[in-house]
Amino acid sequence: MRVLIVDDEALARDRLRSLLETIPDCEVVGEAAGGREALELAQRLQPDVVLLDIRMPGMDGLEAARHLGALERPPAIVFATAYGDYALEAFDAQAVDYVLKPVRRERLERALAQARRLTQAQVAELEAAHGGEPRARTHICARLRGNLQLVPVAEVYYFQADQKYVTVRHRGGEVLIEESLKSLEREFGERFVRVHRNALVAAAYLAGMERTPEGRCYVRLKGIDDRIEVSRRHVPGLRKRLKALGMAGG
Repeated sequence: MRVLIVDDEALARDRLRSLLETIPDCEVVGEAAGGREALELAQRLQPDVVLLDIRMPGMDGLEAARHLGALERPPAIVFATAYGDYALEAFDAQAVDYVLKPVRRERLERALAQARRLTQAQVAELEAAHGGEPRARTHICARLRGNLQLVPVAEVYYFQADQKYVTVRHRGGEVLIEESLKSLEREFGERFVRVHRNALVAAAYLAGMERTPEGRCYVRLKGIDDRIEVSRRHVPGLRKRLKALGMAGG
């Protein structure tokens, strides 16, 4: 079981790591000192369980838990805290257990066993619902001016690649992510349409295609004036998609 430890106190992280090292089948894959860092690591490392403190500077554990629940494959959340008055809020945040500090090995084992049962049930449910394929994310995780931002995929107009970065243009503006268009296209499937080697546009925002006097084609999107060029090889596919949606193909 892959475990991510999240606590703003280094001594608390050390104690949890020491306890986990004595529990069979547990691997500490990362440590974070706050909620935002935890979210970033969870997206990258995909732990099975997050051991999460509640009172932390910046994004606290309760807010972090809500964001973790929106990830592609959400980890099980076990709160490990010195405060007993957050239990109701913790379970509202879909925590599988709530362990009070100082954490004892036996109590931690019980919490992890509960998390393991939940994780196995989630995996089975996801595989049954998606034919064995991982579920596509509901949010894109990005950094904006040093802060972590969650962008709902439903609000993304397009992805546009530029060297190693991809611009995510969405209702609230734009952010940069370090992912490939190919992986995004594979993950989101029919929700996005390839119009150029460097661009995917959201099918939900398609409004048509236009051709300039010079013969260049551009896709029009609902809600924004951005012009995304359509390469010649992708014009037929876009026309077909627009026709299926009852729109002009340019």
